[in-house]
Amino acid sequence: MRSGAAVRACRKVCRCLLSGFGGRVDGGPPELSVEGSGSLGVPLRSHAEPPGGSEPPEAPESGEGSQELVEICRRRHFFSGSKRQLSQHSLLNGCHSGFGPLGIELRKNLAAEWWSSVVVVREQVFPVDALHHEPGPTLPRDSAFRLVSAETLREILQDKELSKEQLVAFLENLLKTSGKLRENLLHGALEHYVSCLDLVNKRLPYGLAQIGVCFHPVSDTKQTPDGVKRIGEKTEASLVWFTSARTAGQWLDFWLRHRLLWWRKFAVSPSNFSSSDCQDEEGRKGNQLYYNFPWGKEPIETLWNLGDHELLHMYPGNESQLHGRDGRKNVVPYVLSINGNLDRGVLAYLYDSFQLTENSFTRKKNLHRKVLKLHPCLAPVKVALDVGRGPTVELRQVCQGLFNELLENGISVWPGYMETVQSSLEQLYSKYDEMSILFTVLITETTLENGLIHLRNRDTTMKEMMHISKVKDFLIKYISSAKNV
Repeated sequence: MRSGAAVRACRKVCRCLLSGFGGRVDGGPPELSVEGSGSLGVPLRSHAEPPGGSEPPEAPESGEGSQELVEICRRRHFFSGSKRQLSQHSLLNGCHSGFGPLGIELRKNLAAEWWSSVVVVREQVFPVDALHHEPGPTLPRDSAFRLVSAETLREILQDKELSKEQLVAFLENLLKTSGKLRENLLHGALEHYVSCLDLVNKRLPYGLAQIGVCFHPVSDTKQTPDGVKRIGEKTEASLVWFTSARTAGQWLDFWLRHRLLWWRKFAVSPSNFSSSDCQDEEGRKGNQLYYNFPWGKEPIETLWNLGDHELLHMYPGNESQLHGRDGRKNVVPYVLSINGNLDRGVLAYLYDSFQLTENSFTRKKNLHRKVLKLHPCLAPVKVALDVGRGPTVELRQVCQGLFNELLENGISVWPGYMETVQSSLEQLYSKYDEMSILFTVLITETTLENGLIHLRNRDTTMKEMMHISKVKDFLIKYISSAKNV
């Protein structure tokens, strides 16, 4: 029989293990995720984790307009979940219910712009992919969540013949032999380093890029009084840049300027994006990029010069296979790790784009027009098609034809003409402004007579008449010019 202390220890372990259950990873049998440790109950940090990856503190109360923005984003399906689930803490740490359809499109557009600027236009950057979990034993300073079979865990915990020491030993062995959820994308890029050297004929510098979901522990003392950590998720955009020690500092400065200008490119208020120098406990230098939210600055991207330690640690005993060519010299490259949090980037651009302006539809001065002025490249939907007065069937047929034409040219469209509930123009425009739709096209009986449509601009609220045959080319030119600004 177990002692009372053993039973209490067992219960505590169960609470810790079960608290991490329920991440949003699809597929496979139910598993429990457990935060790894060197000795049971003592959290440690992963070797592969870039320095400075500490958990941000809980944000204070919202600034002016923050709650209003969150409510709009929930109502217009940028976020999913209830008001209670969409706290600043949950949004910043990736432990909310997830993005809604428009939020997913916004993040997809942001990821596409990142990929285009970092990978597509650069001849020496290559895409890689890695598993969501990493095999291997528990290492010193390893704080990753471990993947544990629920059935195996139950068998161990239900064995009443085990003493406290035996129970702890079994659980520690289970942690050591279980795969761990990745906390960042650095490990996967380092695994591909040697094989990808051939792509560049071993010439430095070159980079490996990946976008994927990563997992991290989140303390939520309000929901878990014992201080048990839950799983937070983030979509990370990672560039791992391999360069000689001689040019590592220059390249870090280059990527810092590049990343800061990139974030500012899509902002209504570019000055809200800023950077600062930082240094970890081992003396390695880096930079952090921030967005200035109403409650203060929060990091959205980190850049670190990790030296050659990470590569030498992953490939021990065979330094020659790591050699890249720096001019005529063969050197072990330094690793620059550039990691952007796209989920937090989405949140930053939503706050940046939110504006309260005077409502031209009403004489009541206390009512404002609420609009999300997302950059044309990031806006989830570019144009909404709706119908005005006229024969319904014929107008919808015209809308359907224009809908298909725009989709074929890569322009996202909201099919407002499918709505069965009648709305006034004021309600319609207010809805589309909150959805950040760039243009509203209104098809009326005039369109059937002479082909003219009403085109309304989100940012200026100006309306103009345009022939339906020119709509496609106008939108393509508008979006293309916004990309090149």
